[in-house]
Amino acid sequence: MFEIQNGLTFVISIALFAAKGFALVDCVARPSAKFTYIETLPKQTWLIILALAVLLHVLTWNPLSLLNLVGTVAALVYLAQVRGSDSR
Repeated sequence: MFEIQNGLTFVISIALFAAKGFALVDCVARPSAKFTYIETLPKQTWLIILALAVLLHVLTWNPLSLLNLVGTVAALVYLAQVRGSDSR
């Protein structure tokens, strides 16, 4: 039973780490003017938030820890707000 739980936790952790990493790479690649155009936080602020989210995920690696959940929400907000604005 614990092998299944540990395996599931590992898969969730990898998926959340990939989402945070993807958001960080997208933020690095996106031009600063895009952030001004969609009236969101500046690029530098998003870079700091997302880099901290990835770093904290690497340090704790537990997908249900409070800091990882906050980082996941930040990455998902970035993806929905900034990257999602491309589809409008």
